[in-house]
Amino acid sequence: MNCMKKSVFLIPFLSLAMMACAQTPQTPTEPMAETCIDYECEYTKEDSALVVRLLKEAKTKRGTENRMMYFGKKFLGLPYVGHTLELGDKEHLIVNLRELDCTTYVETVLALSLCDLQDKRTFADYCNNLKSIRYRNGELKDYTSRLHYFTWWGDDNVRMGLVKEVGIKSASSGAVQTVHINYMSEHPQLYEQLKNHPEFVPAIKAYEDSTNGKKYPYIPKKNLKWHQSTPLGMVRDGDIVAMLTDKDGLDTRHIAIAFWQKGKLHLMHASSLYKKVLMSKETFYEYEAKQPKHTGIRVWRMVE
Repeated sequence: MNCMKKSVFLIPFLSLAMMACAQTPQTPTEPMAETCIDYECEYTKEDSALVVRLLKEAKTKRGTENRMMYFGKKFLGLPYVGHTLELGDKEHLIVNLRELDCTTYVETVLALSLCDLQDKRTFADYCNNLKSIRYRNGELKDYTSRLHYFTWWGDDNVRMGLVKEVGIKSASSGAVQTVHINYMSEHPQLYEQLKNHPEFVPAIKAYEDSTNGKKYPYIPKKNLKWHQSTPLGMVRDGDIVAMLTDKDGLDTRHIAIAFWQKGKLHLMHASSLYKKVLMSKETFYEYEAKQPKHTGIRVWRMVE
């Protein structure tokens, strides 16, 4: 059993899934271990206690509310912090419910939702679900096994049966994303593990090359102004949305949870602009209209 206990420093590299969410290093914290599991896991007593409390409360307090919405709201106001997974020279499972970026927010909420669905309510259960979500085939091997690009994340979690991509043909207007990713292999100096382990770069490039050219239908951002009564209504409260790009060798630039308000689609997300987790007052369309590098969205839903 291998539970880590050491000082944590947030290292300022680029986080692939959230290029737009840059943040300065934070004050060190001290991870602690209450429940050991059979892989390296870094967390604090605060993290493990919060997971257990949230899962216990959900059993009696969630009612019929959508799980992703229920758990997503539990983190409203939490500070946005980038790069919390880029710690140490060896890849290990990092659990941090005190500071979230857009991707770790969605992963945290999904892992809790899966535990509630499975009626599994221990911290080890949560860690196992988080590992399944974050790593290719659910296996934590090394840095190259993490699902750095959200195209990888979506494909793998669909294959694992954890989420399904929502059929969007009626709302896509024929729009198709052709993936072209190379940012990590072209900029290895921006990733500490790639700098320290140049032997990882060819593996990352091979994964990139195997993804390039894949095509996925998506909803153009201009269609996000549609009302809930239109084909856009196929998006439901609690769905995971990825904001796509075709720039800079990336596939996505932001990740969020969608919800409807007065017939308009909105975002619940960890915002780098507002430095916290929030439910947006502006509509999704208004948000996207200010993002020149965004092209549209893909949508996933937790399998229940």
